[in-house]
Amino acid sequence: MTATSPLRLGLTGGIGSGKSTVAQMLAARGAAVIDSDAIARSVTAANGPAMPAIAEAFGKEFVTPDGALDRERMRVLVFSDPSAKLRLEAIVHPLVGLATQAQAQAAIQAGHTLLVFDVPLLVDSPRWRKLVDKLLVVDCLESTQIARVMARSGLTSDAVQNIIRAQATRAQRLAAADITLFNEGLDLEQLKRSVDALALNV
Repeated sequence: MTATSPLRLGLTGGIGSGKSTVAQMLAARGAAVIDSDAIARSVTAANGPAMPAIAEAFGKEFVTPDGALDRERMRVLVFSDPSAKLRLEAIVHPLVGLATQAQAQAAIQAGHTLLVFDVPLLVDSPRWRKLVDKLLVVDCLESTQIARVMARSGLTSDAVQNIIRAQATRAQRLAAADITLFNEGLDLEQLKRSVDALALNV
């Protein structure tokens, strides 16, 4: 790949799969990581570009006193009302897309030959798949996902399972994958070796 034609690698995985750790390891190898979750948080942060439309569509009760999205209130709403999720995505996704394009272009101009698009819902959203050359799925057992998320967040098993059910299934992710990294029973050093081997072969 040339500096003007880098490899665009989609990176996804269910909650607790270790996807974010893999992204950090790829970044340490020189990849430009474009984090869609971080971008989504930025556009819904205090006075972010999505906030006027969110306030108009959902009401000021979904805006915190400092002008950011009330994430907990919105999380409760979208879990109970699928149409609210679609309305929120219609506001946020175009802004995330624009920022993603800008970050990708900046990375290309900086000479990066590997762009990693870190997108938790990449398999859920067909538009993302068209934007990447290959799709890397970080995979593990659902029981491992639940244990990891409970340990780091204090959520109950039922709460984690609700999050998992709201995402693409493990089978759907594996069916969409060009490359699968099975992050089960690996310590950090073993995972790093797997990422290093993968990076040499994409």
